Amino acid sequence: MASKKTTSKRKSSPNSTKRKNYSNKNRKPKVYVSPYKALVLCFAVILFCLCLLLIVSKVDKTTTNSSKLPSISERFEEPKVTVKTEKVDKVEPVKVEPVKETETKVQEVKIDKVENKTEKTEKVVRKEEPVIKQTTSPATQEKTAETTKKQETKTTTPQTTTTQTVKASYNFPQAVNHAQLIFVFDDGGQNLNHLDAFLNLPFPITVAVLPRLAYSRESAKKIRASGNELMLHQPMQAINKSVNPGPGAITPEMDEDQIIATLFTNINEIGPVAGINNHEGSAITADAEKMEIVLKVASENGIFFLDSRTNVETKVPYVAGEMGYTYYERNIFLDNTKTKENALAELKKGLTIANKNGSVIMIGHVWSADFLPAFLKEIYPELKEKGYTFSVVSKSNAQKS
Repeated sequence: MASKKTTSKRKSSPNSTKRKNYSNKNRKPKVYVSPYKALVLCFAVILFCLCLLLIVSKVDKTTTNSSKLPSISERFEEPKVTVKTEKVDKVEPVKVEPVKETETKVQEVKIDKVENKTEKTEKVVRKEEPVIKQTTSPATQEKTAETTKKQETKTTTPQTTTTQTVKASYNFPQAVNHAQLIFVFDDGGQNLNHLDAFLNLPFPITVAVLPRLAYSRESAKKIRASGNELMLHQPMQAINKSVNPGPGAITPEMDEDQIIATLFTNINEIGPVAGINNHEGSAITADAEKMEIVLKVASENGIFFLDSRTNVETKVPYVAGEMGYTYYERNIFLDNTKTKENALAELKKGLTIANKNGSVIMIGHVWSADFLPAFLKEIYPELKEKGYTFSVVSKSNAQKS
């Protein structure tokens, strides 16, 4: 019985053999990798890791630099703002020094970040130089050079003209004791444009305005506004009765009341006035009675009288002497002949009188605006250089008594 059992155990069934064979068939074959491929794969992995490390390090540097810069600027911007506000509010010049110190500190901090300090300072100095030369093109530089040359020529042109006028001397005599030149211009009230040419002269003048004309009132206002002296240019009858003296004239047939009324009407129209002088009037100034009435009105109202001396037989000196009244008289007519040559000749006569008597009164006319103002502007620098002074009638030393 025992032997049968052992034999049954040793026998192998056909199913077991089949299982063994099936298991051997399902086994996967081993993958064989050559050493060369393994080496290449390792090298690629190492290279990838190195690249990744480089990228991470660069990102860290940029983030650290960007994080540092704002903190530095914030440290030095705060004192800069406070110093500027103190400078504006308190207006203390001492506060300027801290501003410079903070600015230099900011520059030093910026320079420390660069590897070479000397190179950075040179760049900063160069930046302070004009940048226009670097940014502008050669064409624009040529245009700017041309414009600057034009501006220089424009600015130098008036200087050259003034020097030429001084060099082109009129050979005026040297003034004696600062002799006074008094310029009077008659016949105002006819043309405002002509008047403006005389009011723009570079020295004080006296202007006499005719009454009852279209521009009498406006001319008087302009003269006063310019700071020059205003007179009433009182029309008076001439010896030649065919000459019309104009509206508001004193005529021989008038009595005292009519003369006084005429004078006050004319003065009130253009006044206040500093003085009176006669327009035409050769017949009236030779009449002592008529002139006594005129001088009495002037004296009582604080107005001076200037005798234009249209008549050599004028009675003004005699009447004024009897009254104890101080008056003035004309020495020169500049433009009886309307030429520059005649005006120059008469002016030289006036300079001789001024150097002899201390002053001279020279009369021109507003209707000579086409040449006389320009001529006087031309000779003014030389007259001033020679020592002559300029005055209005009432402030001059040309009184007669």
